[in-house]
Parts: sequence; structure tokens; C-alpha cells
Amino acid sequence: MSAAPTLPPLAVYVHFPWCVSKCPYCDFNSHALREVLPEDRYVAALISDLHIQAARVTGGAVSRPIHSVFMGGGTPSLFSPAAIARVIEALRAALPLSAETEITMEANPATVERGRFEEYRAAGINRVSLGAQSFDPSALKALGRIHQVEDVYRAAGELHACGLTNFNLDLMYALPGQKVAGALSDLIAALLLNPAHLSHYQLTLEPGTVFAHDPPPLPDEDLAFAMQEECHAVLAERGFARYETSAFAREGRQCAHNLNYWNFGDYLGIGAGAHGKLTRQEGDFRIVERSTHLREPRRYQATAAMGPEWREVAPQDLPFEFMMNALRLTTGFPAAIYNERTGLSMETVQGTLSRLSGEGLLEAFDQGWRPSPRGQLFLNEVIARFLPRPNSQAGAGS
Repeated sequence: MSAAPTLPPLAVYVHFPWCVSKCPYCDFNSHALREVLPEDRYVAALISDLHIQAARVTGGAVSRPIHSVFMGGGTPSLFSPAAIARVIEALRAALPLSAETEITMEANPATVERGRFEEYRAAGINRVSLGAQSFDPSALKALGRIHQVEDVYRAAGELHACGLTNFNLDLMYALPGQKVAGALSDLIAALLLNPAHLSHYQLTLEPGTVFAHDPPPLPDEDLAFAMQEECHAVLAERGFARYETSAFAREGRQCAHNLNYWNFGDYLGIGAGAHGKLTRQEGDFRIVERSTHLREPRRYQATAAMGPEWREVAPQDLPFEFMMNALRLTTGFPAAIYNERTGLSMETVQGTLSRLSGEGLLEAFDQGWRPSPRGQLFLNEVIARFLPRPNSQAGAGS
């Protein structure tokens, strides 16, 4: 009797959709808070949503353990430590959650009252992602951020003081009117706070945002690239290894939750506008499903007890979906994981991989494929090559 196929690791993403105000560059599902925060009502909706999805995961069989939890937004730190504790307790009751499970909460430095990080840690949070974005007051104003530079210093100090040393700082570059010296100054200021992880990403104009409609004066491509190159060199000198397109970490401090995404793992999406992915085995076939929730918070709260809407991912779309995640990793992916996570043979993508290798955009290694340094610069174009062709039955093919 053959062993049952191994399913991917399972994570949970929990979305908190409110912010004090909407940043003009943000295209996430976030809504400016116009009334009193409906904390109890929203948490109750999250727990109802969780129960429905946990039942789908278990299906009467042995529960799958939770690999990691990420509380994002919006601004989760608008919610009290007691509310966050309720969510974590519900997770523990629904699915196996160990003491070592990474549980991250995003925080805006301006929305965390003094002493609250200690309370969030007591609630179960063991990793924080702090939205610094810049250490230049004029840049923060241009970005529509509500916090001051001093708020970031205070928040980082409190994180260290309460033992939450495993924290990330979000930092942008190529900001309105920014030069290379300004980008380096921001980076040095961030590193002085001794984070374990740094997300360093370029400000881009996303469709549907205020900045897309009324663009600010941004650095040109050459200047933005110079910022990236010089900042990356400093990060490497300071012991931060680049392991994903815009993610840098000290040794052993990579974000487990994001690694699960990039390795095409499974995750439940809980909350307004949250997306999820689950894998199941039916005989010899591996089925990948995606879930979506209503984005508007009031509508979500009214329907949360019914769970999200699910759809199967067509086999011809799986190569693109896999590569869209796995090729973000600087180390690429082992060939075995492609078959394990998609149920498809490497033959479905071998032709495209070989052509990209011939163009110097991908590199083969003993166990798989990774983007070359040149491929990292043109990653969107590389990934687009795996989009399904018309009438394709198996993916990008040969």
C-alpha cells in the first residue's frame, strides 16, 4: 500500500482592513476608518470564517498543522492585544498551532500605544513587521504616512525591550524627489535600529491609487537602479542576505510565512478581501483551489459565516502561478517541488526553462532552476513566459 501524497505546508493569513487614512500609493484592500472601530464584530466574523475554512481543511481527517500566521492589513495594530489574542486562541482551537509557529503582526508606528508591544507578545505575537517606509520627514509627508520618524525609533526600542527582536522594517526607495544619498541615508537609519529583516522595495505607481491618477515626480529608471545597487551592497556588507526580490534577512531570520507563499505552499485567507490556496489529492490528480472574500468590510462581516468562494485552478494555469512565486526566490526552486506542489511533470515547462537559460535569464543547478542576476532584473518578463498559450492543456509547454 503506497503512502498518501504529502500536502504542502499550511499557513494562515488574517486581514484587518482599516487604516487611520489611506496612503496615496497603496493598492491593498485598506479602508480609511470613518467610525468607531468595530473590533468585537469584526473579530467575531474572523472566527466564524476560520471555523468554516478549518472544517474544509480537516474534512474529517487528521488536522494539518499551521506552519505560520501573518496578520496584515490595513493596520492590524489598530486592534487591541485582547482582540489579537482572541484570534490566536481561535486558531489554536481550530488547527494545530505549536509554540514555535511564526506569528507575525504588521504595525504602523503611529498606532501602537506605549507598552502595547509587550501585550501583543503576551497575546502570542512573536514577529512584527513595522512600516517605517522612510526616515525623511518630508518623504513621509509626501507618502501620506501618519507617523513621524520619532515613532519608528520608539517602536523599535520597545520591540527590543520586550524581547520581540525578530522584527522587519518596511523601507521604500525611489521616492518623490529622492537621490541616491537620500536612499542610503534611509537605509543606514533603518539598520541602526537593528532589525532582523528588511523589506526594501521601490515605490511604484499601482493602478487605482491616488499616485497613479496624479503621479508625483519620481526618479527615472537609471537613478532608481543606482539606488537599488548601492543599497543592496550596503545590506550585504551588514550581513543581510537577499533571499527574495525585495527581502533581506540576517542568518536564520527569513520570513517563514512569505517563504511558504514563494514555495507555492497552502494558506487559508481569513478576513475582508483575503485570498487563500489549498491543495487536495483526488486519486492520481493534484487539485489546487483558490479562495476569495468580499473586499468591503461590512459586506464581509455580513457573509463571513458562509466562508469564501472557491475555484479550481486550471492545470494550464499552474505553471505560471508556480513560477510567479518560486522565481522570486534568489535560490530558485528544486525540480522536485514543482511536481510535488502542482502535480505536473517538469516536462510541461522544460522547453520554456531551457529557452530562458539560453537567453541568460535562468540558471540550472543540480536540483532545479533559479533566476540569473540578469533574470532578476527582468523578472516580470521571465515569469510572463510561463503564461498559458491559447488551447494549452498542460502549461507553458515546450
